[in-house]
Amino acid sequence: MEQHPPGTSRLELLRFLERVQLQDLKRTRDWIATEEQLIAAQAERRPAPPPPEWLIEHGIGTGRPAVRVHTGQCWDTRSRCKPASVEAARRALAEGVPACPQCRPDTALGMLD
Repeated sequence: MEQHPPGTSRLELLRFLERVQLQDLKRTRDWIATEEQLIAAQAERRPAPPPPEWLIEHGIGTGRPAVRVHTGQCWDTRSRCKPASVEAARRALAEGVPACPQCRPDTALGMLD
């Protein structure tokens, strides 16, 4: 035999159950909406471009001549470095721009003196 709290009908208990289930459903739908937003935000993020393979460091001042050639992974680069193609890096080394003594782009390009 079912027992109810005093003064409550079976219908009142069913209405209470319905309210609890609706609250649970709302909470679940909120979780789903949050997850969908996270997935959409991740899809919008673009992966970072790969680092350049070669860098040419420029000096300070007018004309900013090239002062050093680096590999793209060199730890000794400065803010005055610009990405360069393999041809531009080879050309700079051939024209006498020094190779970085840390990353040795001349070795990586097979252009040792």
